Amino acid sequence: MKGTIIIAEAGVNHNGSLNLAFQLVDAAVEAGVDAVKFQTFRTEHLVTKSAQQAEYQKKNMGQSSSQYEMLKKLELSYEDFRKLKQYCDEKHIMFLSTPFDLESVDFLIQELKLNIIKIPSGEITNAPYLYKIASYGVDVILSTGMATKEEIHHALAFLAYGFAGKMDVSFAAVKHFYQTDEAKMLLGGKVILLHCTTEYPTPYEDVHLNAMDDMREEFHLPVGLSDHTEGIVIPIAAVAKGATIVEKHFTLDKTLPGPDHKASLNPNELKEMVQFIRIVETALGAKRKQPTRTEVKNKGVARKSLVAAQAIRKGEKFTFNNLTVKRPGTGIEPYYYWDYINKIAKRDYEEDEVIE
Repeated sequence: MKGTIIIAEAGVNHNGSLNLAFQLVDAAVEAGVDAVKFQTFRTEHLVTKSAQQAEYQKKNMGQSSSQYEMLKKLELSYEDFRKLKQYCDEKHIMFLSTPFDLESVDFLIQELKLNIIKIPSGEITNAPYLYKIASYGVDVILSTGMATKEEIHHALAFLAYGFAGKMDVSFAAVKHFYQTDEAKMLLGGKVILLHCTTEYPTPYEDVHLNAMDDMREEFHLPVGLSDHTEGIVIPIAAVAKGATIVEKHFTLDKTLPGPDHKASLNPNELKEMVQFIRIVETALGAKRKQPTRTEVKNKGVARKSLVAAQAIRKGEKFTFNNLTVKRPGTGIEPYYYWDYINKIAKRDYEEDEVIE
């Protein structure tokens, strides 16, 4: 793919309905994104039955229940995901899904043959999970919401250890291997980091897009953005900041019940975001300052030349009174204004005539 990879995050906005999931795929295709991403999990492997909802989930859903009860209603079966993957293949759009438990990791990689796994922010400290994904040798997109730089380093260390196929796992051994050139080489070819703020929706003042620069300098890896703000401004700005990937939640209807609908784009907004991102990519252009092919033709019209401010006869001196600067820019460049003062005119010039 060329340019920024745009991932439409369907997540659990299908509300547990395969038919709604198919419609989300259709909307993603219509918007022109590169990939549509879902979330694969077995609720009993993901969360305890007593775990409470996050504050944003309580607020967005307008009710309080356990995470288990909420997620169970949003769960699709593995058979559903087989059908979704096949549907995406038929529609010529990349299917992605985030696994939230080890069983789902195996399913997505072994059965659905995914060669890219998106790791969510909440799993960045889940070392067994990170190691298992990397041991398959798949490429990784790693979201970094809520994470310190130290935690990101730890996550990368476990990924590198898994990529290397090392079997004797301990935190000390993992950290030691992380310091090697081999670890850095493995990560450089397989991992993209996503800057992310884990709040739904994210206040603009908490986005800190400049952290993308800090991440590039610190980790020497490509950096993108997983965005949870309202609207499309921030993803577009991220592209201008050099994001290699932009991920954005979308829904068919923001009023549907569920934890993520309110912080998602509708299909028209998603399509508009894609269009503006592609415009920004085109406008970014080359990393050098020089006149473009389209503007060279305008130089003569927009620039200025030395011009006779009044009639000048052959043999007269050019003076501050009879020499001025005006359009067009087809004659002597104004750089030479002072050099012409007191020079002798070699021919007659009428007022407003360009000096040669």
